[in-house]
Amino acid sequence: MSDTHTAAAYVRFYEALSPDTVSDLKSVAHEDVRFKDPFKDVVGLDAYTALLEAMFRAAPDIKFEVLHCAYDGEACFLRWNSRGTVKALGKDAWTVEGMSEIRFAPDGRVLSHIDFWDASAQFYERIPVMGSIIRFIRRRVAAH
Repeated sequence: MSDTHTAAAYVRFYEALSPDTVSDLKSVAHEDVRFKDPFKDVVGLDAYTALLEAMFRAAPDIKFEVLHCAYDGEACFLRWNSRGTVKALGKDAWTVEGMSEIRFAPDGRVLSHIDFWDASAQFYERIPVMGSIIRFIRRRVAAH
């Protein structure tokens, strides 16, 4: 399997990700995979699988769309959107825009998946009270 094919397989996995396909993670991710985003930093296939299962409990309709994929032979960089309804936060769908850095093990499976997205603007600011405080702080910092 070529490196380009490996990156493409992971993109296909994420775009098709659902509660029914979480168990397929083992086919594209290494046993020692690390996943990190603004909320979690886990290591190991079981921990990553549990994280995805918890994500679907919290946001059952979440979907990922990869808008751009760049692979330089060492790392894959993805620009993506996710959209879903977070049950605990109301009925409105949330969209998060982000980037990921993906690194592969010698066998072609994902060894590291690190997500970068603005949790303050795309998450915390949308929570009542907390959002008001964060927007106030943001305005104060921007004014100086």
